[in-house]
Amino acid sequence: MADACDDIISTFLRESGLVPDLGAARLTPLTGGVASDIWKVETPERVFAVKKALTQLRVQQTWLAPVSRNASEVEWLREAGRIVPGVVPAILASDPEAGVFAMDYLDPADHPVWKQELRAGRADPAFAAEVGRIIAAIHAGTHGSAEIARRFDNEETFHSIRIEPYLEAAARLHKDLAGPLRALAHDTLGAKLALVHGDVSPKNILVGPDCPVILDAECAWYGEPAFDAAFCLNHMLLKCLWTPVATSGFLDCFEALAEAYLDGVSWERPAAIEERIARLLPALFLARVDGKSPAEYITAEADKERVRRIARPLVAWPPRRLSEIRAAWAREVSA
Repeated sequence: MADACDDIISTFLRESGLVPDLGAARLTPLTGGVASDIWKVETPERVFAVKKALTQLRVQQTWLAPVSRNASEVEWLREAGRIVPGVVPAILASDPEAGVFAMDYLDPADHPVWKQELRAGRADPAFAAEVGRIIAAIHAGTHGSAEIARRFDNEETFHSIRIEPYLEAAARLHKDLAGPLRALAHDTLGAKLALVHGDVSPKNILVGPDCPVILDAECAWYGEPAFDAAFCLNHMLLKCLWTPVATSGFLDCFEALAEAYLDGVSWERPAAIEERIARLLPALFLARVDGKSPAEYITAEADKERVRRIARPLVAWPPRRLSEIRAAWAREVSA
C-alpha cells in the first residue's frame, strides 16, 4: 500500500527508520483540514500518523503558504507538551526540509474530534473551560521568552495564512470597514507577546479521556495571544447556526472558555487582553462568511446576513467586554 502516498512521504518513512519495509505498511489518507496531507500508517509494529504541508491550500481562492510551517508546528507541539504535559501527541520523527513529520495516532474511538461532538449538540462548558486554561497556560509559559520569540519569528507565514485570508480579505469585500480591519491586522501583527497556535479550532482539538488534545499548529507564531482566544471563541458563536438546538450550550461554552482563559492571564491585566480579544472576535466572525476560509456549514444567505448584521457594527465600534458580543449574538439567534 506504500505506493498510495507520494514520493516525499515514502522517502521520509524509509529514511526516518519508521518503516524500513514500505511493502509491509498500510497507508490510509485521513480527511481533515485544507493545509496538509495526513496519512494513517499501520505496520506490524505500530500505528502512527504522518503529516505533509501543502503549498497551495485546498480552497477556491489562491492561498499559498510556505511548507516551513510544518517545522514550526513540530516545535509548537514540543513546547506545548513541555508546558502542559499530555495535551499534544508525541512527535516520532520530522524532516523540516521536506515539510513532513510523524506523530502518535490517536484513535477517534477514545479521542473524538471536538467539532463532531459540537455538531451532535454535545456542548460541555467544563471541556471548553479546560481548553481556555490550556491555551492560557501555554501563553503564560512562553511570554517574554527571547529564545522562543527567535525560534517562532514567523510573521510572514502568519500573515499569509491568517491575517491576509481573514482580516484583509474581509476588508477587500467590506470597503467601508477597510480602515478598522486593516488597522486591526497591523496591530495584531505588531504584538509580540507569547507563543500563538493560530488555529485553536474545534476541528483541531480532540476530546481525550483525560484532557483536550490540541493538533495542527501550522500557524505557530510568537505574537498576539489574543488571537488564539478570539479564534476559538468565534467557533462557539458560529456553531449556533450549525446546531441551533444546542445554542444555549454553545453560549455557555463561550462564557466558560472566556472566563477560564482570562483567569489564566498572568502576563498582563486580564482586562487589557480581553479588550483586544473583543476587538478581534467580530472581525474573525465576519471573515468566516466573507474571507478566504468561510465556515463550510454556513451556506444559507440568511445565516450569512445574521453574522454580518452582528459583526459589522462591532468591527466599526469594538466593545471592551466579551460579554457584549455574547449578548448581541444571543439576541440575534434567539430572534
